[in-house]
Amino acid sequence: MPQNIDVNQLNQAKANVTLTQTLLSQAIEKSSSDPTLAQEAIKQAANEITSALTAVNQVQGTSSTKKSQ
Repeated sequence: MPQNIDVNQLNQAKANVTLTQTLLSQAIEKSSSDPTLAQEAIKQAANEITSALTAVNQVQGTSSTKKSQ
């Protein structure tokens, strides 16, 4: 039986990763001129990575559950 993958969750993870890339680029650009802003961008990027991992893990968990049924 084919397993259904939650494409919405994967799209959310993809969006989180894209935002992470943007935030890290901002952190790099601002690293010398505005270290405080760079730190904030890094913190936000870390949060986005966590969100992306959560979404991917949920998809993996759902796939694993469906396989075992």
